[in-house]
Amino acid sequence: MSILWMLIIGGIIGWLAGLLTGRDVPGGITGNIIAGFIGSWLGGLILGSWGPVIGGFAIIPAIIGAIILVLIVSFVLRKMGQNKNRNHHAK
Repeated sequence: MSILWMLIIGGIIGWLAGLLTGRDVPGGITGNIIAGFIGSWLGGLILGSWGPVIGGFAIIPAIIGAIILVLIVSFVLRKMGQNKNRNHHAK
């Protein structure tokens, strides 16, 4: 049951990050869960583990880490799309 709880909390963290940044997390629910897990790890590295802990996630650092992750992924995907369009027009 704890794995299911972690997946739910990870998904909510990823969803919140997408909502707060105004950007969609690629991959839908799975993308939200992945963003929540990686964001939690990233937030823990940058900010440490503090604040309320739910489902094994320190919520505040996890959300901040997930926001950073969503912004980075959004930036990279945008740049890849620009490069793809440039290459397509060059042919």
